[in-house]
Amino acid sequence: MHNFCTLFDSHYFSRGIAMYESLARVCNDFHLYVFAFDDLCLKALHSLKNPHMTVIPLADFEDDRLLQVKPKRSIAEYCWTCTSSTILYVLEKYNVNQCTYLDADLLFFSSPSVIFEEMGDASILITEHRYTPKYDKAKKSGTYCVQFVSFKNDARGMKALRWWRDRCLEWCYARLEDGKFGDQLYLEDWTTRFEGVHVLQHPGGGLASWNIQQYDVFSSDNKIYIREIKTGKEYPAVFYHFHYVKFYRNGFIELGRRELSQAVIDLLYKPYIHKLKELGIRLNEHFPDFDPHGMSDYKITWKTPLLFLHRKLTNGYHIYPLDSFLNK
Repeated sequence: MHNFCTLFDSHYFSRGIAMYESLARVCNDFHLYVFAFDDLCLKALHSLKNPHMTVIPLADFEDDRLLQVKPKRSIAEYCWTCTSSTILYVLEKYNVNQCTYLDADLLFFSSPSVIFEEMGDASILITEHRYTPKYDKAKKSGTYCVQFVSFKNDARGMKALRWWRDRCLEWCYARLEDGKFGDQLYLEDWTTRFEGVHVLQHPGGGLASWNIQQYDVFSSDNKIYIREIKTGKEYPAVFYHFHYVKFYRNGFIELGRRELSQAVIDLLYKPYIHKLKELGIRLNEHFPDFDPHGMSDYKITWKTPLLFLHRKLTNGYHIYPLDSFLNK
């Protein structure tokens, strides 16, 4: 049994459910603990009655230490603050042997069992950004990405997890300060600070817009694979992190600001956006006022023409009319 946890509110709802359904497709034996970060999210999650899911309301999860720092942090900062606490909550309350935190905007293409097999006897697993050099933001965002981080319920795992929770409670903000940024830069020295830490080596885990330029993406037998451009080695895609996907109220969709090949758009992004749109329609049938994508306004400033030109020249302009994007 693979035990996972994630957190999201109603504005990230379609992403979280898409992630759950992708796990259900590729994973025979799993359970996902979802921390619902607002009441509408909680109500909608209960209505779905997903068989491999336990829904946890904030009222059950938040302790005095979290409530003390909550007013001092933005919504995003508080979510980052809570990441380590969600893992700890699952390990302690449900007494499972291991729990893996997942960002809600991941999508799985094959079983994560290969990741846990690689982890072996280690107590902690972390994943690198594996930045393409021109997108390297390790100094600000860190070598490691808090997207898929796993802890075993043993002495080594719990020591690191409790240390991380304490640090996030002390400081967790969306700014670079004294070698800290959110919950992420705390991971920088874990391979030397703690025992039993394994850094994921499988290239199919942790795919994202900041590293996908290093691979050719292709489909075979209805499965997604990657081929390393440098080595020519092929691997099944395990999960992709759909960071920065945005829905705009004017009917447009944005995929981010990094170079994406047509194969990446066709094989990864189009099916994902189609799935989110399908989930949104399904949810709105029962919750008409629900905004499950967290739509925002597209803001135009004096910089817009310059940004447009720059992104066009660098193949980083990925804003499309939603309907035409899906119909291409």
